[in-house]
Amino acid sequence: MSSHQVPQFDDVDPFHRRLHQITQANLNPDTAQTGGMRRFSAVSGKTVGSSKLWMGQVHVAPATASGNHHHGRSETAIYVVSGHPQFVFLDQDVDADEGPGAGREVRVRTSPGDFIFVPPWIPHREENPDPGIEAIVVIARSTQEAIVVNLEGLEWAGPVLTDASDVDACS
Repeated sequence: MSSHQVPQFDDVDPFHRRLHQITQANLNPDTAQTGGMRRFSAVSGKTVGSSKLWMGQVHVAPATASGNHHHGRSETAIYVVSGHPQFVFLDQDVDADEGPGAGREVRVRTSPGDFIFVPPWIPHREENPDPGIEAIVVIARSTQEAIVVNLEGLEWAGPVLTDASDVDACS
């Protein structure tokens, strides 16, 4: 069967012939974590058998910041549900004369209803400056599992392999 053909009913396993509901009570905390955040998987290879998508919920505690991290080859889309989280990255395209690692820290302030796009390999962190309200976001990634690579800083040094499957993304 070519990728443009519609699969026949008998060609699809029973697990993939139905919709899957994941309730708030059934979110799975068994996912990669970064300090200052709690990630919960909803849609993944483990939870519903997805092959190209990961989606979940992230909680950032009041008055806290996550560790610096990137998501490997995953594209990441973020929807702000509640709170006013901030997303921080290093804009290294501001002055090439300053040398490697030079750049300007950029802080993107958000409100409920906002969307953020994080390209693959981009170091960033989430912060919640509010002293009393947890920030909650919904995240969708272009890989079936959440890739999280914790980092020391925000400098981008090029793709860093997170596992053997990332080799394809580097070519």
